[in-house]
Amino acid sequence: MHTVPLQRPSSAFIGASWAALLIGAITYLSGLWNAGMALNEKGYYFTLLMYGLFAAISLQKSVRDRSEGIAVTGIYFGLCWISVLLALLLLTVGLFNATMQNSEKGFYAMSFLLSLFAAVAVQKNVRDVAQTAGPKLDEPAGAPPA
Repeated sequence: MHTVPLQRPSSAFIGASWAALLIGAITYLSGLWNAGMALNEKGYYFTLLMYGLFAAISLQKSVRDRSEGIAVTGIYFGLCWISVLLALLLLTVGLFNATMQNSEKGFYAMSFLLSLFAAVAVQKNVRDVAQTAGPKLDEPAGAPPA
C-alpha cells in the first residue's frame, strides 16, 4: 500500500474548522435556548446534537484508522455508520413533526449539519497535528504512536 507523507494542516484550515464547529454548535444551542418549545423538546434536540457530534467523530476516526491499517472491528464500524444515520433520521423526524415554521426547521437542520461536518474536520486536524508533531515527551524515541 502506497502511503503519502502526512502534512500538518494549515493554521487557516485549523482555525476555519474550529470556527465552523463553534458557529454551528452555538447557533444551534442559541436557537434552542430562545425557542418557545417545552423543556423535553429542547432536551431531545440537545441530545441529538451531542449524539450526532460523537457519532460523526467516531465514524471519521474509524474510517481513518482503517485507511491507515489500524484494526477496527466490523461491528464498531457498522455501529458508527448506524449512529450517524440514526442521528440524522431522528433530527429529520423531529423537525418534520415539529410545530415550528419551515425557516426555523431549516435553521436547526443547517446548524446541525454544519456542526457535524466541522466536528469531523476538527478531529482530522487534531489527529494530523498530533501525528506530525512527532513522539510525545513521555514516549521513548522510536515508539509507535498510540
